[in-house]
Amino acid sequence: MKFGLRLRGGLLAALIMFGAPVVAPVGAIFVSSSALAQTVQSISVEGNRRVEVETIRSYFKPGPGGRLDQGAIDDGLKALIETGLFQDVKINRGAGGQIVVSVVENPVIGRIAFEGNKKIKDEQLTAEVQSKARGTFSRAMVQSDTLRIAEIYRRSGRYDVRVTPEVIEQPNNRVDLVFTVEEGAKTGVKSIEFVGNNAFSSYRLRDIIKTHESNLLSFLASNDIYDPDRVEADRDLIRRFYLKNGFADVQVVAALTEYDPDKKGFLVTFKIEEGQQYRVGSVDFRTSIASFDPTSMRNFSRVNVGSLYNVESVEKSVEDMQIEASRRGFAFAVVRPGGDRNFDAHTVSVVFNIDEGPRTYIERINIRGNTRTRDYVIRREFDLSEGDAYNRALVDRAERRLKNLDYFKTVKITTEPGSSSDRVVLIVDLEEKSTGDFSISGGYSTTDGALAEVSVSERNLLGRGLFAKASVTYGQYARGYSLSFVEPYLLDYRVALGLDFYQRTQLSNSYISYGTKTLGFSPRLGFSLREDLALQLRYSVYQQEITLPYYLANCNNVLGSSAFNPSPAFANLNGIDLSSTSGLGCYSDGEASLPVRKELANGKTLTSALGYSLTYNTLDNNKNPTDGLIVDFKQDFAGVGGDVTYLKTVADAKYYQSLVSDLVGLIHLQGGILTKVGSDLRMLDHFQMGPNLVRGFAPNGIGPRDLNPFGTQDALGGTKYWGASLELQMPFWFLPKEVGLKGAVYADAGGLYDYQGPTTWSVTNEMTTPKNSNCIPSTITPAATPGTCTGLVYDDSKVIRSSVGVGLIWASPFGPLRFDYAVPLTKGKNDRTQEFRFGGGTTF
Repeated sequence: MKFGLRLRGGLLAALIMFGAPVVAPVGAIFVSSSALAQTVQSISVEGNRRVEVETIRSYFKPGPGGRLDQGAIDDGLKALIETGLFQDVKINRGAGGQIVVSVVENPVIGRIAFEGNKKIKDEQLTAEVQSKARGTFSRAMVQSDTLRIAEIYRRSGRYDVRVTPEVIEQPNNRVDLVFTVEEGAKTGVKSIEFVGNNAFSSYRLRDIIKTHESNLLSFLASNDIYDPDRVEADRDLIRRFYLKNGFADVQVVAALTEYDPDKKGFLVTFKIEEGQQYRVGSVDFRTSIASFDPTSMRNFSRVNVGSLYNVESVEKSVEDMQIEASRRGFAFAVVRPGGDRNFDAHTVSVVFNIDEGPRTYIERINIRGNTRTRDYVIRREFDLSEGDAYNRALVDRAERRLKNLDYFKTVKITTEPGSSSDRVVLIVDLEEKSTGDFSISGGYSTTDGALAEVSVSERNLLGRGLFAKASVTYGQYARGYSLSFVEPYLLDYRVALGLDFYQRTQLSNSYISYGTKTLGFSPRLGFSLREDLALQLRYSVYQQEITLPYYLANCNNVLGSSAFNPSPAFANLNGIDLSSTSGLGCYSDGEASLPVRKELANGKTLTSALGYSLTYNTLDNNKNPTDGLIVDFKQDFAGVGGDVTYLKTVADAKYYQSLVSDLVGLIHLQGGILTKVGSDLRMLDHFQMGPNLVRGFAPNGIGPRDLNPFGTQDALGGTKYWGASLELQMPFWFLPKEVGLKGAVYADAGGLYDYQGPTTWSVTNEMTTPKNSNCIPSTITPAATPGTCTGLVYDDSKVIRSSVGVGLIWASPFGPLRFDYAVPLTKGKNDRTQEFRFGGGTTF
């Protein structure tokens, strides 16, 4: 009596013959009673070429007494099929009732090739497929790989992709596997619509989400590619945006996507139910902890009565309160926010409940996925460690900090039960991304001309969380190089140490007659006092010198036996034309101002300064702000050694406010004071202002200026300045949001005055008088002795400069570009104007 069993492709069928046919249940395997007496060692194996006999026998697990029963044979057969090593497995009875396992091994893959793939490299596809060269061939695995390759292309926006696997037979039971790819055209998002949005326009909401519509410049970016995960994330971004603006009941019901074969792209529609907009009616604090004063948490609340209900402010308040409670010794305190809506008054009464939470401790912090970043770089972002009380607010803060590092594609922190009921294990799952950048940048501005920069940077150097950057700049009027290094955790404290070494060369141009060379070094320390408040301490030491063409500093002529330098204030003295008279023709090609020539004669000057910056920042978006305030206050004291002494104070504030119909208002205030300390001030230490203060004026076009009619009439700068700007930014509603264009109208006002630099110069070949002297020598002869009429003549009027203008702001794929046209309304008599200004650059 003989029976046979064959299993192919995962389908199990049994046929048993005992003299007469017997119908068996599906999946059953029957052997004779004599077969049940078999042991594992008595199993015979046929057809194996690479897999050892003992390996195959090991899948059959004997029962009590070392004998194989019916269940052991069933399990062994299934286990052999599941290995994927065999394309066919049979169990037969041999002579004498011996169990015979006949196998047909799957071929070995000799090589894997990809054909037709141009947009995705072979290396990336090889890493994604499960089939590997020198591995076992499996048709099921090949089918899975085919689907995986198609999915990769769909993620990159090519939904018309076709992937065809081809198996090429080779000798010795080997095969070559070839995936032929028909990539198809890129499938983008052709339309993004919003339904149910009444409070915010579709134009405004498109600025919130990450998915953009396809346009003519889409080939420079990838955010117009349809990605279902990104669309789902956009739903949450929309919801969070509404919750920030008082819509506590908002729901983004659905994100509907439809492929349009005519447009050859996807149509995305977000359905929104806004609900009512609420304001904060009251803020209360309650606790069930007997020794805890809940009202003491009021100073840590960012929720104010009368303001729009903002879920982010509530969440940040909860975090700050819970951390403060932990600092006070209530390690297990939990802050839970609550809110009662008044539908008639459209208000929310916010209540912060501080209660005792479960006494749970952190047993371990397990980090997974960091193949390059060191563990300590990740752990130092936590304000808690193993053995500490579990605090969800601190865990959320750590997750946010890890995301802000920009080292990882994804960061997710979850918990698992520990070894006991009061222990938890924190699981930190990470996916790393590239942190190195090589860029070639180009730009042009009306001030610096054409400019190019090559830079190499690394945000996570050696996996230690260090930042390093080297850059070289070469332009029409500006050149130089810089090296930067940042250690974000100095001596394991949350203090950033920065080191900067730089060299800059500014060449003379149509706005300044002289050039400057600067070589400097600056170490700095950065402290994060709060999430919205930062302090920086710095020391700067730099060497500076002026460069000047010879013909602009050659009016120290020797006439006869005496030195003579004609007064720069007058074209004619007693009828003598100084620009053409023999010996006085040095003025015919111009002459630099007295302070410039004095800087040139002084040679290299060393400046050594200590300073600090205090920055308050509540902007909603640092790149494209629409709401919030940023204030920057700086002071630098020069005189810690070196050749220069002064105290320089600068303040700058910008306030953004969303208005109606996607309009954004901007108020910009700025001011600065340079204070003389000890030695005289240099001209180079003064503030130089132009369109950075009042648009419509040329660089260095505002403020005190040398009036020498024969010279270059250089801007001298001032020790005091102030400026105020009011700007209204608006989108172009008739253009697609993805174009990135918006307009601006603005009005500027400001002033620069009080020059305190050199006005006289006592040297052998330079005559001296008080500044703005009006004396005229009675005669000029070759035998004249040095006169007394070369004091600096300059304009230092305190006229308020003002202008109005329009601007075009383009967030282009080539980088940010801005065009401004401004018309001065009031100006000084000797100011320089420049109505049109352009600036921008790109990285490629």
